[in-house]
Amino acid sequence: MKAQSLKIEVSPSVGLVSARYLVPDKPTCIFTLAHGAGAGMDHSFMETLADALSKVGIATVRFNFPFAEHKKGRPDSPAIAHLTIEAAIKKARELNPKLPLFVSGKSFGGRMSSQYLAGHPDSDVKGIVFYGFPLHPSGKPSTERADHLKSLKIPMLFLQGSKDTLADWTLIKTVCEPLRKATLVKLEGADHSFKAGKMDVMSLLVNETKKWVEKILK
Repeated sequence: MKAQSLKIEVSPSVGLVSARYLVPDKPTCIFTLAHGAGAGMDHSFMETLADALSKVGIATVRFNFPFAEHKKGRPDSPAIAHLTIEAAIKKARELNPKLPLFVSGKSFGGRMSSQYLAGHPDSDVKGIVFYGFPLHPSGKPSTERADHLKSLKIPMLFLQGSKDTLADWTLIKTVCEPLRKATLVKLEGADHSFKAGKMDVMSLLVNETKKWVEKILK
């Protein structure tokens, strides 16, 4: 496995963000991996996830959004977030152009990634993985944040905790059922941070991701 620290230019006006490229010896595919609204790419969850994915043959490019890069509390606007995801996808293609490319993200990062892909239907991205789709604010159940998912024509994997306060299980199930290419996996007892007592949720996340990727690529 090789690890490389990078800088990615979002745009001339926005500037550079940090990134980390992790690639196993024999990768099967490459993921962009976007962090959530509460922490940057070096959060322990993001580091552990990237490392665990590499052990099952998945290379990752995880990166900061500008707000995390500059240690600002408020997440970037969708326009800036979309530009950042576009730049990360471009970088992933440059780093390993022969590998199948997938997009993924934790919470905010996943939602911004799917919004970007909904606006770019001609993309050659093979699929998207949501590590906890943030369907609504805590205590305010709704489904409007998922409206754009109807525009996606690529496979989608939703890995959702049953105790996620940002995605009521009944609602996320209702959202996914009509999406022909969506796979919804319930992680019993897990919250939005994928904490579930002593259960090894990380292994479940990685195993489900690996299984889904293999099904798409075979």
